[in-house]
Amino acid sequence: MNMQVFADIFTSGNILFMLAGLRTTLAISVITVCASIIAGTILALLRNYEKRALGRLASIYIEIFRSTPLLLWILVCIFMLPIGNYLIRGGIGLALYTSSVIAEIVRGGLNSIAKGQFEAARSQGFNFIQTLVYIILPQCFERIVPSLMSQIITTIKDTSFFAQFAIAEFFFNTKNLMGSISKVTVVSTAHIFVLYCFIALVYFAINFSLSCIVRKLSKDKERNLDALLE
Repeated sequence: MNMQVFADIFTSGNILFMLAGLRTTLAISVITVCASIIAGTILALLRNYEKRALGRLASIYIEIFRSTPLLLWILVCIFMLPIGNYLIRGGIGLALYTSSVIAEIVRGGLNSIAKGQFEAARSQGFNFIQTLVYIILPQCFERIVPSLMSQIITTIKDTSFFAQFAIAEFFFNTKNLMGSISKVTVVSTAHIFVLYCFIALVYFAINFSLSCIVRKLSKDKERNLDALLE
């Protein structure tokens, strides 16, 4: 593999084109994760603490979405929703699916907290909502950070499904540089190899960085706890 392959791929125009796709990927990921955490938390609370109709509906929603492929819901939303463009519809499909996964992660965190804390909070004058907001949910999210981060990383990777619908995210833009390269030179196996390696490296760099941040925060928390116990 010679340096001309890299010169053909990493021109200023191609780099800007890839960066535009990366911005779209990150924007989709951030919006989807934020919406899914909010929706997933509500679903988990309903499934755990509401035993009537709303709780049953939350359970049905979670089980249906978790038991079916993500790509199916992206397809359904893209081709059946009457709002927005393909990007918005695909994002809705991704958020619907991701919220069901996060709901189960949050529910696991809720179930790990001792039931006696509700009684202790009630004895201090807290009502049910105040107990959830000020006592239960902060502990829950503190415990589920590793699982939640794992799902965030998965969501970032899942945005690559959008490439199948010509949505100009990072995977689609980078993959389609072969069309631009073919105008100036013959596309070889080396060009394809470098492009796909570059896609993998960018995804790895983003997701590995997020993992490192979480590990550092976890270690800092453990050190602070050890210092308090000494």
